[in-house]
Amino acid sequence: MKVLDIDLTQPQVMTILNVTPDSFYADSRMDSVGAIERCVVESLEAGATIIDVGGYSSRPGADEVSPEEEWRRVAMGIETIRRVDRNVVISVDTFRGSVAKAVVERFGRVIINDISAGELDPEMLQVVADYNLTYIAMHMRGTPATMQTLVQYGDIVEEVVDYFRCRVEKLRQMGIRDIILDPGFGFAKTTEQNYELMRGLHHICELGYPVLSGVSRKSMIYKTLGTTPANALTGTIALNWESLRQGATILRVHDTREAVDTVNIFKAYRG
Repeated sequence: MKVLDIDLTQPQVMTILNVTPDSFYADSRMDSVGAIERCVVESLEAGATIIDVGGYSSRPGADEVSPEEEWRRVAMGIETIRRVDRNVVISVDTFRGSVAKAVVERFGRVIINDISAGELDPEMLQVVADYNLTYIAMHMRGTPATMQTLVQYGDIVEEVVDYFRCRVEKLRQMGIRDIILDPGFGFAKTTEQNYELMRGLHHICELGYPVLSGVSRKSMIYKTLGTTPANALTGTIALNWESLRQGATILRVHDTREAVDTVNIFKAYRG
């Protein structure tokens, strides 16, 4: 599968660009044009192939953000990225169809990265279909505010696989063809369930769509190690390797150079 000139038969690194004041990892918060520009320059020099722009933190307990404010933040991020490199592939982390539509109408085609797989805003899927966009569908239950109360599963791997089978059918019925799946590590899942899902990640990959793994500095790492997001890089590298070994195609990360190094070592290992 090729998306906006990116070959998704080979592992790719997506850099997180949070134009927010409250994302869970403090060092990832970008609140000025200068900070955004530095992040983009460093990420592209390190080898990122996708920049993922978000204007609404999805961490548990995050503040509500109006559509207007989310759009303002996202637009500032994309404008800055385009000044640095007009050709870099951009993905937009939003669950709102109105934000997705505004982005495309102003900046052209992007990837839409939706934490709700179209379930939080009924307009989203129609926007993606109308503009023929590549769509990242993530597994989550509830909303960021309620998700950690919705962690009752039988076999979590089987349930996430079944969810994606049904969701992909819905997406394809809407006319959406370029689909990427994200198991949603940390979203409506306990620490133990996150690791169970990681062990079964290859079953999601077997559905035949590119898979994104987003574990960077998350609580499944820092709580297990008894530390903080700031000290969770080593654990992130370990789980990024395992994600690649299980078949993931995209690593969504805060630390671009380390992820690119992991991909390159993995390619050498795989031969």
